[in-house]
Amino acid sequence: METKLQEEQHWEKDLTEDNAYSMYIYAIRSPSTKDTYLRRLRIFFNHIELLSMNEPMEVRCNLFVDKSKSNHNWAFSKIIEFLQFQKERTENREISPATLRNFVKAIKLFCEMTDIDISWKKITRGLPKTRRYADDRAPTLEEIQKISEYPDRRIKALVYTMASSGIRLSAWEYLRWGHVKPVEQNGNIVAAKVIVYPGDMEEYFTFMTSEAYHELEKWMDYRKKAGEIINEKSWVMRWKWDTKKGHNRGLVSAPRKLETIGIKRLVNDALWAQGVRMKSQLNGKRYEFQADHGFRKWFKTRCELAGMKSINIEILMGHSIGISDSYYRITENELLIDYLKVVDLLTINSYNQHLNIELQKLTEDKREKDIMVQAELERRAVELENLRDQEVVNKESITLLSDQVALLVEEIKAIKTDRLTK
Repeated sequence: METKLQEEQHWEKDLTEDNAYSMYIYAIRSPSTKDTYLRRLRIFFNHIELLSMNEPMEVRCNLFVDKSKSNHNWAFSKIIEFLQFQKERTENREISPATLRNFVKAIKLFCEMTDIDISWKKITRGLPKTRRYADDRAPTLEEIQKISEYPDRRIKALVYTMASSGIRLSAWEYLRWGHVKPVEQNGNIVAAKVIVYPGDMEEYFTFMTSEAYHELEKWMDYRKKAGEIINEKSWVMRWKWDTKKGHNRGLVSAPRKLETIGIKRLVNDALWAQGVRMKSQLNGKRYEFQADHGFRKWFKTRCELAGMKSINIEILMGHSIGISDSYYRITENELLIDYLKVVDLLTINSYNQHLNIELQKLTEDKREKDIMVQAELERRAVELENLRDQEVVNKESITLLSDQVALLVEEIKAIKTDRLTK
């Protein structure tokens, strides 16, 4: 008869070996990260010929755990074999050192979640050093404008939002219409507040330009007119629906969230279709700028050029600011004031930029005229008050003079009467 300790050990064994795939998936929070890690783990399994690549990942994961637990050296040697192959590819510049280390991350997480004991210090010792930053650039304003001209109703709202708020691609997985709130000043929408990763440990807020907000608003209005019920819980980005009868690719009344992979594909389609990305631009395995993360770099660069405080930029990008996380306390309004400095540089449409400049000029002119009119009204009010005071003085003078005349008349009458009596 098994003891309670033995039962628990068997239960833990069943949990890790029979559910290795589930344990691995459980450890990954982001859907996009899950897809990436599973792809890298699949490449590893293919390389070591762990069953056929057509076998389900659940079966392959369980088999790897079973073999590893039976023979510890087997798992270690297979990982070294795979990484040595990828290391040679790195030396031939087929992949970057960062890509090699990303393979390690995926395999290491799997081993940790399934209790496979591997000496990772020995493994990482032989890995090549990586750059601390990617050797790419941010897209130019002209390139972003070209991407925005792609004939898909969603593209402007999507690109303008990412470029003016600095949100990550994965943020769209959480973003609903109720998480976007316009910010008004003097009756005009000057920006919009965006809640990023709502309900998650990583939740923070940032801002987008009024231009981006209006594009989102147009997209949501179009969906509403087409028959979709729009409310605060509506996904900001959704799959398109067929407008022709007889086709069955989706209904406007049954919205389906456009997930990270769909958004990434949409941006990539726009890059190629608009001629912003071409095969001739390929440098090794990389293009000059990343398809979606490039907008985030563009946001940070523009904010720096506009003179925003670096610490405020990091906050709006959802970055940790180190020990300052505990001490730096800036209000939402103070962040907004700093953000508004960069709105013109974050505006994508050149016509909108011109309108913004003209509107700002008209607003300033109106403000100056209002000040002049107010000053003139105050001056005239003082003059009127002076006139009123003078009128009072004049009235008093006239009354006094009238009294004096009346006294003089009485005196004359008295003199005349006195003469007649004599």
